[in-house]
Amino acid sequence: MNLKENAEFNPRLFLAKLGEGRSIADYLKNRMVFSQGDPSDSVWYIRKGKLKLTVVSPHGKEAVLGILGVGEFFGEGCLVGQPLRMATAMTISQCSLIRFEKTSMLQVLQKKSEFSSFFLGYLLSRNIRLEEDLLDQLFNSSEKRLARALLLLANFDKEGKPEPVILKVSQETLANMIGTTRSRVSFFMTKFRKLGLIDYKCGLAVHNSLLSIVLHD
Repeated sequence: MNLKENAEFNPRLFLAKLGEGRSIADYLKNRMVFSQGDPSDSVWYIRKGKLKLTVVSPHGKEAVLGILGVGEFFGEGCLVGQPLRMATAMTISQCSLIRFEKTSMLQVLQKKSEFSSFFLGYLLSRNIRLEEDLLDQLFNSSEKRLARALLLLANFDKEGKPEPVILKVSQETLANMIGTTRSRVSFFMTKFRKLGLIDYKCGLAVHNSLLSIVLHD
């Protein structure tokens, strides 16, 4: 969901130069960045790696809100007065993250118009993505939801060349992402492989042909 960088404004370079209220943290795989219910006091930016955002219901049911990668922000709810974290952020690979204190981020947004415009565009793009996710959950079958999730993980929704090999994501995580059972995910993954839509020769490779599942009525 990161926006295209250009010669006029490079968000990575800009964020790297910020001083006060900024810190860099490196995390190993399967490490918690923050937990649901923690104080919401900072915004994070992903320099390297991927992580997932999850929520747990009062009855203990877990759902995956999304998997984020390089160039994406998370934890921005604090900027609009969210007192507690609504989700848990957990790394699914080694990650290098930048943490911005809430007050510092607000000051930058007020004083740096180029960054403010970029950040607004990012949030609008994320909002569109969330709306698409909701429509997907409401109207599409679990097979289509799984195909779309795999395509998104391979960056088929972004500009540039897709990533054919996806970072290893468990079938349980995929099930939590699309709101179905692990057994259903296993069934459809086997079906996709037999149809030649995905393969496991060098990790999980997603082919353009998987779009046929999403587009088929």
